[in-house]
Amino acid sequence: MRHVILPWNTTSSPKILCVGAHADDIEIGCGGTVLQLAERHPGCIFYWIVFSADGVRAEEARRSAASFAKSATIKGPEIKGFQDGFMPYAGSQVKSAFEELKAISPDLIFTHNREDAHQDHRLLADLTWNTFRDHLILEYEIPKYDGDLGRPNLFVPLEKVSTRDKVRYIMESFVSQHQKRWFDPETFFSIMRLRGMECNSPSGYAEAFYSSKLTLEFGNRQ
Repeated sequence: MRHVILPWNTTSSPKILCVGAHADDIEIGCGGTVLQLAERHPGCIFYWIVFSADGVRAEEARRSAASFAKSATIKGPEIKGFQDGFMPYAGSQVKSAFEELKAISPDLIFTHNREDAHQDHRLLADLTWNTFRDHLILEYEIPKYDGDLGRPNLFVPLEKVSTRDKVRYIMESFVSQHQKRWFDPETFFSIMRLRGMECNSPSGYAEAFYSSKLTLEFGNRQ
């Protein structure tokens, strides 16, 4: 297990683009990592983009984004009006929405996994790679009925307080989802515990991502 450290310090202002198909995707997929980034790099700027949320779900998304970003700067959440489950059939409009994001030129992007069984998730993952060809992209995972969890190759060890806060904010923010059987603290804790075991996290908890491309540099010649 090798460690990669992002080249930022407490005075850096990295731009971090968070892409989610639905109101709670970002929080479930990378909420713990977002919390730790906001804490360790208070100058970071989060661009929070949710492609499908309306009414109560939109209000929940706004409340949750503010909780996770904490004192860091957050641009958004910018909430699109695409219909849940129908994004591939509105592909050209979704593509146009991604083209507008190019101006951000983010230092780090969180998006869905390209192998996700949900059609909306797959489309956004594909368009992320299509739009941002020379950026650091980390694809997060979402537990679901389809049973599509795979073998991620990049892990972010989480502090226990980050895992607790992640689950608490999710449950407090997305009250409309409580009636779903899988939307339960044990679901969220269990996947973080499994990934924590896989990467030997000191706390026992971690979030996992898929990283398709990384560049290895050896430094300047002496």
